[in-house]
Amino acid sequence: FHGPLTASGGGATAMNQLWGGPACKRLRTPDNGEDSHRISPSPVVHVRGLCEAVVEADLIDALEKFGPICYVMMMPFKRQALVEFTAVESADRCVSCGAKEPVYIAGQQAYFNYSTSKRITRPTNADNPNSGNKVLLLSIQNPLYPITTDVLYTVCNPIGSVLRIVIFKRNGIQAMVEFESVQCAQKAKAALNGADIYAGCCTLKIEYARPTRLNVIKNDNESWDYTKPYLVRRGKTHTGRQRQAILGEHPSSYSDNSYGPPCPLLPLPGNSRYKLTSVDVPDMVSYPLPQSSSSYSGHAPSSVAMVSGLHPSKMNCTRIFNLFCLYGNIEKVKFMKSVPGTALVEMGDEYAVDRAITHLNSIKVFGKRLNVCVSKQHAVIPSQVFELEDGSSSYKDFAMTRNNRFSSAGQASKNIIQPPSAVLHYYNVPPCISQDHLLRVSSSKTISGLLEFDSKTEAVEVLTVLNHYQIRIPNGSNPYTLKLCFSTSSHL
Repeated sequence: FHGPLTASGGGATAMNQLWGGPACKRLRTPDNGEDSHRISPSPVVHVRGLCEAVVEADLIDALEKFGPICYVMMMPFKRQALVEFTAVESADRCVSCGAKEPVYIAGQQAYFNYSTSKRITRPTNADNPNSGNKVLLLSIQNPLYPITTDVLYTVCNPIGSVLRIVIFKRNGIQAMVEFESVQCAQKAKAALNGADIYAGCCTLKIEYARPTRLNVIKNDNESWDYTKPYLVRRGKTHTGRQRQAILGEHPSSYSDNSYGPPCPLLPLPGNSRYKLTSVDVPDMVSYPLPQSSSSYSGHAPSSVAMVSGLHPSKMNCTRIFNLFCLYGNIEKVKFMKSVPGTALVEMGDEYAVDRAITHLNSIKVFGKRLNVCVSKQHAVIPSQVFELEDGSSSYKDFAMTRNNRFSSAGQASKNIIQPPSAVLHYYNVPPCISQDHLLRVSSSKTISGLLEFDSKTEAVEVLTVLNHYQIRIPNGSNPYTLKLCFSTSSHL
């Protein structure tokens, strides 16, 4: 993205470059996928049409009749999966059978074709689960609620004895969980891969990790060694592991903000190989959240974030909203006159602030690195309003805007909480705005697709400028609002 970046005149130029500029190197729309009928046979089968509740064990149960399966990769938000058979003949039987008669997975008909890949890429060199690794890598997608060692222990330990947990935030929210044995890790991967920790969010994508043992030096919300309870740091106490079968409710801040009742984990698959008896664990259980975000983030709970390192002429209240709204509702934004390049962002709740800090702290925007932290303020007061360099106001109230994406439980569950990436997902675009390849898409009212940029920074800047851009079409009564978010895809 190399166009003008002023608040007033940059939008139109940016729109032109968004669809065909040098930084936007690839664009995917619903019609430019490969012709599935021309894909050559492969031991890897692409499975589509899965139900939301499906986990890896469901695929194994339904498809192992065609032949031995050596690896499964879940794509839960796409309701798809890749299944790698040990032999291409097994994949042939699966695809052929699916073309002739319905094949059901977890009670829903699924659809099959060969994958363009001949082998599923693993994060480790292991070709199969028998490699002896008892450590799993968990990627938590759409982490609407905080993920702590308490939560992961409660999720994983009923399936297999957990020894150690380490949570890190290098690329979104990820964790490594070390089990007592390889068999426990296999059962946990099969039972939980693709499941939601909380209904509609915090979806688990599980692979085998590279390390064969975890090293834990302290017991807290981000790491825990269950074989060494004495590792609690001096002066701090753990809030308790809460290992009851039915656990506490969500914090009141969520029920007060229309997020609904406690969210249940999706039921484990019915096959007894992958779940304990009903006496050991209920089919549907609720998992707890920390009582406040202070135990999660190390800061006093507050729904206000302080953002510093803002470009003085290229950032304003609207552009801060465009970026931060991906992680929670935005109530108010105010630039601080006494601290240039710094703004206060009041969000819907303290957990939205946690998500914004996790994903936006230290990213580069317009050549400056953002610093995002919890503010000592508990609300943004519209005092000392002044004019920014681009002529816009230093204060703006967004409480009533329709562009907030977390205003109801249903709306919040549709958001995919992702860290910034070089690929943007765009939607709500009228067909006539596009180049020739977009004009061919469909006759539907709006279209969606993916845009890949040369770098993550360029994608962040385009989103900051163009998210919620108003697109007017000839003879149209109302403008279309372009909506952007970071994609789960790392490249096209």
